[in-house]
This record gives sequence, structure tokens and C-alpha cells, in this order.
Amino acid sequence: MPEMFDFDAYSPKQIAARVATTGVAKARLPLLPMLMLSMLAGAFIGLGALYFVIIKSDLSLAFAVRQVAGGVAFAMGLILVVVAGAELFTGNNLLAMAWADRKISTAELLRNWIIVCTGNFIGAAGLALLVFLSHHADMNNGAVAQEYVRIAAAKVALPFWTAFFKGMLCNVLVCMAVWMALAGRSVVDKAVAIVFPISAFVAAGFEHSVANMYFIPLAMLLQTFGDAGAPAAAVTWSGFFGNLGPVILGNIIGGSVLVGLVYHIIYRREPGQDGGA
Repeated sequence: MPEMFDFDAYSPKQIAARVATTGVAKARLPLLPMLMLSMLAGAFIGLGALYFVIIKSDLSLAFAVRQVAGGVAFAMGLILVVVAGAELFTGNNLLAMAWADRKISTAELLRNWIIVCTGNFIGAAGLALLVFLSHHADMNNGAVAQEYVRIAAAKVALPFWTAFFKGMLCNVLVCMAVWMALAGRSVVDKAVAIVFPISAFVAAGFEHSVANMYFIPLAMLLQTFGDAGAPAAAVTWSGFFGNLGPVILGNIIGGSVLVGLVYHIIYRREPGQDGGA
């Protein structure tokens, strides 16, 4: 039969090769496209978070329904990143495979992570400002705004190690979603591969650094200039960075080590190879 009728998924070994090859291309993107694509990714994840909060703010729903349905809605963010094309810091933790293959240098790896993380913040925080100005959070008699503040307050109150391990578990699932999406040969394949891991991490309450770049700035805007009061203490920039530090570290370990380097050892490591570039 012609190749066009072959709908089989790529094998795990083929996925590993695709991840390594894609990692080289991502690491060597010129600055402007890399920054713009990362800004788009931050906004895309923010849109997924917005969709999640609409469901999460409806207290008439049972807890499990709010968590799981909200998680399915949040998955829209990564579907946009993968299908429409964008550069997401958490997904790009899989560049560790190209680094371990010695196809990119440590400097190229860190350059990508720093630029993409910065661009993600610009995109996510920029969307937060637009959402605030749109008065979207006034929906459901202000319950949406109150939910944003409650979510952000809980995030900034997390102890360091709790935030770290929640970030680690989150990015295991995010990178597995990206990994499985690369197995697909169609948009439907990719969307189905993404929905379950992403909805699982959201339902479990794990921590995604780029989502937090949207949640917490928007909560600060709502507290400072809107009608949403603080549930306990104000959500501040110090609380934002106190959350972001351990969550980013956890995301890196979860995505790069527990997914990227594990699969590198299984499928890509040559006999006698003992390190990256």
C-alpha cells in the first residue's frame, strides 16, 4: 500500500530519534524566531489556563469533575503549542536528549532554555494583562476572579520542596505528552496523545512554571486593580519568584532527567558513551 495510507504511530525508538533531531533544530533557531515562538507558547498555555479556570470556578460541580474537566480544557494550551507551532520551556527540556547525543553543546542548550523561558513569561504575562483589561474575570458574578486569586495564593504559599516535587511530576507528564504527540501522524493523533497526560497533571494539582507565569501575574492585577480580595495574604512578586524558582528546577529534572535522559539511555546511548557535549 502507498505510504499515505500508513496510519501506524512511530515506534518509541523512532520517537527518540525524532526528539534528538528536533532538539538540534530548536537549539539553533535564530534569536528573533525563537523569542517570538516562545511568546506564543506562553500565551497558548495561558489560554489553556483561562479555559481551566472557567470550569474550576464553578463550585456547583463535584471536586473530581472540576479537576478532570478543567484538566481536559487546559490541554488545549499544549495542543496549540504542538499543532500550531511554538517554543515551550517545559517541552524543550527534552533537548537534553540532543545534548546527551552530543549534537548540541551545553551553551546551546542553556541559550534555548533561557530565551524560551523568558519569552514564555512575556507571552503569559502579556496575556494576563489583556485578560484583566477585558474584564473576563468578572464572569460568574466575580467567581472567576476569586478563583484566580485563590489558585495563585495557594501556589505562592507552597513550601520550596513541595513546589519542586510538584514541578518534577508535572513535567514528567508534560514531556510524555510531547513524546507521545511525536508518535502521531495526524492532528487527531497528537491531540489524543496530549489530552490524558496533561489532564492528569492538572487534576493532580502539579506545578507548571509557564502556567504560573499567567496565573500569578493575573491574580496580582485582580488584587491590585480589581475587586478580588486576598484569601489570606496578598499575592506578590516575591511570592511569584519564590514559587517559580523551585517549580522551574523541578520541571527541568522531571523533563530532562526522568524523561529525556532515561529514554536516551534506553534508545540512543552508544556503547562507551558517558556524557554530553
